[in-house]
Amino acid sequence: MRKFLSLMLVFTASLPAAAQTIQQQIETKAKAVLPKVIEWRRHIHQNPELGNREVKTMEYIAAHLKSLGLEVTTGVAKTGIVALLKGGKPGPVTALRADIDALPIKERVDVPFKSTVMADYLGTQAPVMHACGHDSHVAMLMGTAEVLVSMKKEMAGAVKFIFQPAEEGPPGDEEGGAPLMIKEGAMDNPKVDAIFGIHISSALEVGKIKYKSGSFMASSDWFSIKVKGKGAHGSAPWLGIDPIMISSQIINALQTIVSRSEDLTKAPVVITVGKFLGGVRENIIPEEVTFSGTIRTLDGAMQKDVWDKIKRIATNIAEANGATAEVSISTKTLVTYNTPDLVSMMLPSLQNAAGKDNVSESTWTTGAEDFSFFGEKAPAFFFNVGGMPKGGTPTGHHTPDFYIDDSQLDVGVKAFCNIVFDYGKMKK
Repeated sequence: MRKFLSLMLVFTASLPAAAQTIQQQIETKAKAVLPKVIEWRRHIHQNPELGNREVKTMEYIAAHLKSLGLEVTTGVAKTGIVALLKGGKPGPVTALRADIDALPIKERVDVPFKSTVMADYLGTQAPVMHACGHDSHVAMLMGTAEVLVSMKKEMAGAVKFIFQPAEEGPPGDEEGGAPLMIKEGAMDNPKVDAIFGIHISSALEVGKIKYKSGSFMASSDWFSIKVKGKGAHGSAPWLGIDPIMISSQIINALQTIVSRSEDLTKAPVVITVGKFLGGVRENIIPEEVTFSGTIRTLDGAMQKDVWDKIKRIATNIAEANGATAEVSISTKTLVTYNTPDLVSMMLPSLQNAAGKDNVSESTWTTGAEDFSFFGEKAPAFFFNVGGMPKGGTPTGHHTPDFYIDDSQLDVGVKAFCNIVFDYGKMKK
């Protein structure tokens, strides 16, 4: 009996691809490509580049995609890549997106592939690190491309692989990121029918997937407030109009928008001041102060209301103290919105990739993603894949201690591949 079972296992393993289901092929091929995915991820981690400067990263990705025989366009949105794979059957155009940029952070985690890179950031030499997991996103999408190319005869429709620069925001006043990719045609020719994206999570155990239908990640608005007063000697503040004191009142009052003014049972709101510039000497009251920060909302009406209240609070408090306040607010990202019908349709694809027990719905998050702009052009679905070691503790994204376990990145590869085949089958 044992001999018979052994022979059956050998026979099953030797079955031609045509005798296996699509899901079985994806499972086998994703496992096979995993060592490469880990190698790619660690190479990119050790060689990070900042937004709109990812030249070597672009070349590294493009070389792999060209070796697969894909139609590859480089230099999209400065350093981005769009590659096209045409399947053997008619069907929709599915887009898969990965972001490729790193952050100006010094890595503190002692791994063999630790980054020691320094680069120019707004005129200053700064350490550079993949502190948000974009390196893993790139590697998973490169692995997905390899698997799908090997199965293209069975694939319905076409796939666009979008490798996007500057997700963390382009430097200074430069254009970049998802808006520039869209502007330069990444979602057109052929027109994308649906787009999907993955984000690794250092707070979610490896092997797991989390998603949310509808509003998932917050919009990100940046605000700046300039308060103009009247300078004076620090020993005689009554002779001036103190913009530091007035700015402090405004900053405190902004938090009443969150705690007393918005209905937080509807959606969360965050207002954070992260930068304060004012004064040059301890005994001089300056003439003006500028401070700036970020606003996070998950509802369009609340977003507009918060903008209006910030402007009203700042100008009225300044005026009450004899000063003036100039308020400017700009949108960096939209709400990342997962199209409910698309989520319902593709949920089985995620469950097939990770196992039904490993896929769960999450709450929304006040983090932001410029993937949100793609969702204005086509139905979109953005979800999290686990990167925290089993039994480990989370490490914060955008911190020097950010760390992920890359041993199960094939879960992301399987998720993308299942999505492509399942969406193609439903929409052909």
